[in-house]
Amino acid sequence: MENTAPFATVLPEVGKNGYFEMRLESIGGLGANLCGKLLGELGALYLGLSATAFSSYGSEKRGSPVRAFVRYAPAGVEIRHSSPVTEPQLLVLFHTALWHTEQVTAGVNEACTVVVNTDRSPQDMRRLLQLVGGRVITVDAARLAREHKSRLNMVMLGAVCRASGFLPLEAAQALVTDTMGKKYPALLQSNLAGLRAGYETVSEALFENDGQYEAIPYTVPSPRWGYDNAPIGGVNPLFGSTVSTDVSAAREGFLPLFLPEKCIHCGLCDSTCPDMVFQFTEGTRRGKVTMMNRGLDYHHCKGCLRCVDVCPTEALVAGEERSHPMPQYFVRNKDLIVDEIDFEVAGADPVVTGEGYLTEKRQEGGAL
Repeated sequence: MENTAPFATVLPEVGKNGYFEMRLESIGGLGANLCGKLLGELGALYLGLSATAFSSYGSEKRGSPVRAFVRYAPAGVEIRHSSPVTEPQLLVLFHTALWHTEQVTAGVNEACTVVVNTDRSPQDMRRLLQLVGGRVITVDAARLAREHKSRLNMVMLGAVCRASGFLPLEAAQALVTDTMGKKYPALLQSNLAGLRAGYETVSEALFENDGQYEAIPYTVPSPRWGYDNAPIGGVNPLFGSTVSTDVSAAREGFLPLFLPEKCIHCGLCDSTCPDMVFQFTEGTRRGKVTMMNRGLDYHHCKGCLRCVDVCPTEALVAGEERSHPMPQYFVRNKDLIVDEIDFEVAGADPVVTGEGYLTEKRQEGGAL
């Protein structure tokens, strides 16, 4: 069938299912779901390809893992698969901290191109992700989104077009103009600037399969207990089981910084915190025995900044995580029962910005 679309293109080599497949790994709030939908529309409406796009997420809240899947096939070829993409030709990582909490590289082989939102080099990301080989492209989408007052998904859409080799920038610009431009006309130029910056500002490197790392097969995530092996009438013996959960990958780039000289140990931060971040121990203040705030366990902090809002003395302030890779007053939870888990520097992906650690300003540019 002849392709008569406005920006007709030819697909590169397809995978074993006969499709060109993408998988986007992200967290809620960074716009990966919308980016996947836009890629689907781009293929079907502007490039004349057969295309499908859908997402997988749990509780539909900010910070929770999100996966988006996109499939392309030549014009006239039906796409008969609706299952998750297990062996993508293009893997897109919106949030670098996911690599140590989720198997984001599962199913990736040396024929895959990996696009990562990070300020690190492709060589660093190959080592951190332990990729078996293939092409690695990095783009500092967080910084570019702030500079152009766009959103991170617009920058990543541009980087995906560049990485694909067959998605024209002009087609993506037409798509954004027709869709986001109608819904948010005042932000169109910012979104187009972010899209163009993501396309033009990338670093890439090609790695051979040198045997240094092994490929991780894709498996369907499943709970440890299920229908076949759950104990009859059993209860969870770990009543505080979230103590072993690393939620640092849920942060969108900011975290609370503790200024102990301003702290009056009122406990409001601990009351509003959704998890077990603040560590209080017995101490003496003004001649009286009281519970004293000793610091935060950033292993449990998801960066919601509710503690910053509620603190009456500004003893807690918002700081850009990238500027504070090892925060002061990081205190291990005294009840932590998993000794091998430590706070690790995984790299922040801010979608908000501040002029300094005492100020915070949310960007209104772009669209989720």
